[in-house]
Order: sequence, then C-alpha cells, then structure tokens
Amino acid sequence: MPIPVVWSPETRRHEPLREVWVGVPTEGTELPQRVDRILAALSRHELVEASAHDDDVLRRVHAPELVDHLRTVHAEWLEGPYDELVGQDRVVPYVFPTPAMTQGMAPTRATATHGRAGQFGYDTMTLVGPGTWEAARAAVDCARSAVDLVGGGARTAYALCRPPGHHATREGYGGSCYLNNAAVAAEALRDAGHGSVAVVDLDAHHGNGTQAIFWDRADVRYGSLHVDPAAGWFPHYFGHAHETGAGEGSGATRNLPLPEGTGDGTWLDAVRELTAYAAGADALVVSLGVDAAADDPESPLQVTADGYAAAGRLLGSLGVPAVLVQEGGYHLDTIGGLVAAYVDGHEHA
Repeated sequence: MPIPVVWSPETRRHEPLREVWVGVPTEGTELPQRVDRILAALSRHELVEASAHDDDVLRRVHAPELVDHLRTVHAEWLEGPYDELVGQDRVVPYVFPTPAMTQGMAPTRATATHGRAGQFGYDTMTLVGPGTWEAARAAVDCARSAVDLVGGGARTAYALCRPPGHHATREGYGGSCYLNNAAVAAEALRDAGHGSVAVVDLDAHHGNGTQAIFWDRADVRYGSLHVDPAAGWFPHYFGHAHETGAGEGSGATRNLPLPEGTGDGTWLDAVRELTAYAAGADALVVSLGVDAAADDPESPLQVTADGYAAAGRLLGSLGVPAVLVQEGGYHLDTIGGLVAAYVDGHEHA
C-alpha cells in the first residue's frame, strides 16, 4: 500500500518574506510553495488532511510559555509602533537574555514586545509573521495525525510539516523552526505504547532542538548526519561527535558530522550507521530534510535523488512503524522529486 501523505492547507500561511543574516535582510527560502511542490510529487499517494489535536503532547515537548508566546506575539507586535516606525511587520528579536547577560541573575520579563522577542527566539533569521502560528500549529497536527495513522495499522505515514521543526528546543525557536514536529511525533509514539523510539535526522543541518529535547532520556534515541558545524555551518554550537547525551540519556545521542562536498557514498555509509543505531527501537521517526542535495541553496552537501531512495530503503528495512516528518529542502524545482525518492525507497524496502 502507498504511504499515506498527511498535510494541511494551513501550513501555507507562514510567509517569512525575509531573514536577517549578519545584519542584512535576505530573501527567505522556506517558502509556502514547498508544500505544493511536494504534494505534486506525491500525487499517487493517498492524501489525508490533518485532524485537529489538543495541546497535551505539544506542551510536554515544549515549555508552555514558548507555545503561548508563539501564539500571541505577532498580534502584540502589530499593536506596537514597529510597522509605522521602521516598516517591520514581522517579529524580529534584537536582544537576547543569554548567560552572558544574565550571569546567574533571574531576568525580569521584558515589558516591550521587541524586548521579549529574544526571550524565546534565539536567532535573527526566524521571523514571526501573520500566519506563522497557524502554520506551525497545523504542522504539529500533521505529525500527530501521521502517528494516528500508524496506530491504526499503517506501516508508515508521511507528515508534510511546514514550517520545519528540528531546530526548535523545549524553550526556544530558531533556524526557520518554531515547534518541533519530529519531537511531537516521537512523544506521541511513546504515548501510543511504543517502548522506545529512534529519531533519525537526515536534514543537512543538525537538529539541535530534537537533540536537546531528548538529551537526558533513554526511551527516545536521536541520531543525525549533517554538514559539520565546525566548518562554519548552522547551528554552529551543536552537532559535534562528542555530544552523546547525559544522565539516563547518556549514549542515546549520536552525531555524524560530514565534510563539505560529501556525496552519496559517504553519506549513505552514515545512513547505514544510523540505521544500525536505530535497530531495536519499537518505532521510528525520520526527520526528512532533503537540503543535503546538490542543488539546495542552504548546504554544501552533494546527495542525489538516488541517494535519498537508498536511504529510504535502508531505514525502511528496519520494519518498524515509522513516521516521516518533513524538515528542510529549499530548491523548489527539485524538492518534490527528492522527497518522493525517499518515500518510494522506504515504501518498497
């Protein structure tokens, strides 16, 4: 049976327009058109519109304060003078209460919206605009609905989540990610009775948010292959091989940083290693970023559609219930074919 594709028209509502990178506004690449390109490429599969779910799992994965902030901050921003004064109708942080500022002191909640913007947003690239909350929340419903389908007997379900989520931590958002769809899927699979869940992250960038959420847990293991952050790539501070978890989660995290220019051969060797690492888990979540492809503007890796198809066969061979969660992939002309290559490989494993 073809893998069902869960989606929501609401995920088109987020329109970042731009990013602010090293102080310069640049054109955004995480565009609503991504949804339609992927849908077109997966047209032979059954399309399932996501069902609404409550916030229970979401508020266990994320701090409730973060969820509430994302739900309300854009409306608060519009009530302020920012559009009139500087022509900015998106929420953009400019000051961050990092340990360098707080030095162990308990910060007081900022009064100004532009002050509070940096309490939860950890970079200047991830803007909040009209429709951002609705799209991010719909992406969570896509992930939850895919888990429901697996619970109902589907071997695998694909969640067309947009915006992506794997950079969102328990208490913060960044890297074009607002809510962590893969983490929600993993937590929901645990709730459904799966004793252990493996999250395998194929995105070109390390999923620091997913790693952070499950850092000290043994029941959800996290493995990622990605361009080496030591070569100057986002998220810079995390994704190194020495990061393996802490406490009960010690040894449950595995990172395989790859050099710039890595192509199918070395990349698939890393996929094989993570497939072996995931073996024995009762369920699987794949953070399916396809931005490791050669044409993608956001990374220097050189993976082909054949590489993604082979990765699908490798991870599909685990034979456990699986939820595929869309992460990155920003080249509109090829994103659909790359996603379809992986999904077809997983389906026919």
